[in-house]
Amino acid sequence: MPLPSLRSPRRLFADAVSPAPTRRGLLAGACACCAAGLLGPAGMAAANVPAAPERPLHGRLDEAARAVEARMIEWRRDIHQHPELGNQENRTAGIVAAHLKPLGYEVRERVAVTGVVATLRGGAGDGPVVALRADMDALPVAEEVDLPFASRARTQWGGEEVGVMHACGHDCHVAILMAAAEVLAAHRAELRGTIKLLFQPAEEGLPRGEVGGARRMLDEGAFEDPKPDAVFGLHVTNGWNAGTIGYRAGPAMASSDTFQITVQGRQTHGARPWDGVDPIVIGAQIVSALQTIQSRQVDAGDASVLTVGVFRGGNRHNIIPDRATMEGTLRTFDEKRREFMMRRVKEVAEGVAKAMDGSAEVVWSANGYATTVNDPALTERMAPSLARVTGTDRLRLTPRATGAEDFSFLAQRVPGLFFFVGVTPQGVDPRTTPTNHSPRFRVDEAGLLPGLRAMLHLAADYTGSGTA
Repeated sequence: MPLPSLRSPRRLFADAVSPAPTRRGLLAGACACCAAGLLGPAGMAAANVPAAPERPLHGRLDEAARAVEARMIEWRRDIHQHPELGNQENRTAGIVAAHLKPLGYEVRERVAVTGVVATLRGGAGDGPVVALRADMDALPVAEEVDLPFASRARTQWGGEEVGVMHACGHDCHVAILMAAAEVLAAHRAELRGTIKLLFQPAEEGLPRGEVGGARRMLDEGAFEDPKPDAVFGLHVTNGWNAGTIGYRAGPAMASSDTFQITVQGRQTHGARPWDGVDPIVIGAQIVSALQTIQSRQVDAGDASVLTVGVFRGGNRHNIIPDRATMEGTLRTFDEKRREFMMRRVKEVAEGVAKAMDGSAEVVWSANGYATTVNDPALTERMAPSLARVTGTDRLRLTPRATGAEDFSFLAQRVPGLFFFVGVTPQGVDPRTTPTNHSPRFRVDEAGLLPGLRAMLHLAADYTGSGTA
């Protein structure tokens, strides 16, 4: 049962956290937790999927999951108290590797800086290779939750000293997969095929110039020897109560791309604007014109989001500066739309600036995330396994989320299924709880066991384990 101190207060928080201005741009992408707050009860439909029949192996896996639950919560609390940012997860990775090796896994460390890849070959015969993924990194957020295991950690990030917190629930993901690793190893003799575990760093993005995350793990061979036939991943969310699991076939989470626009004008005195070219006025026109791409140039039935979140220009009220800069994000659910929007942002910005006697340069970050697409056939096949775990009344179909996840790159290589696990206490309205990425984000640990059972059932059912 969850501790009373872990229950979220019944009050409304409007506290999706933005870093201080000097930290803007440190996170190259936005992870799923940015979408978690959008996954609340409104717009969430019952899946109406019949539960798959239960085999004796499922009962044994569930019994083992309940037996390891207390230790899983201890792991989660320890990791929560000692969070580490992307590409810095050395302690976490060390705990993971030390846990896996005695269980009989073939363990490869320092994949994509701090990642861990582990392989377990089943003893019940040939079968497919299934990958299970957990992300390990925390966020540059100072914790404001009153817990005995709250983080007080501080470290360097992008040249600044920052607080560090598992404000997104990746501590839960690591603990769940560590528990799954133990249960699967204990039932190795009954497993067919091969289990591959990916403990991934840097899902939350990195300071400019650093490379990491799922894409780098793939580049460094995480999906080789052997290559998985499918990959599964989960994310905890405050948007649902503990015991609820949600999923969506097809495009489930948006792509995420970051852009910077530099407008070049000509400096002059604020009292004599005609002697120069005002980049702030040009920039303001660009911001307005960019909004017409979505509102006037694309089908409104297929949404995308284009947001300018940073506008800098000048440092004195009576001086027109030489330049102004803007930064923003693009979210889409379709690669053609993504390419179109990126092209039009460049054309509009350059065209507006030229028409006003200035110039504009548009630079797109190379670290964008692709759309997370749940393979339709795999999703249809495995949904009854999730229904077996939750019961048909607690399995939900989610709307598309405009948050992003670099699980998307794993799902581009092999069929993937990414699903969400509720961690708001029963009886508490999720809409009143702090969202993922908030310094007041907290987890009802009763939600971890359904996540663990889901991973175990998916692995057993996909590999055909426990069948005659």
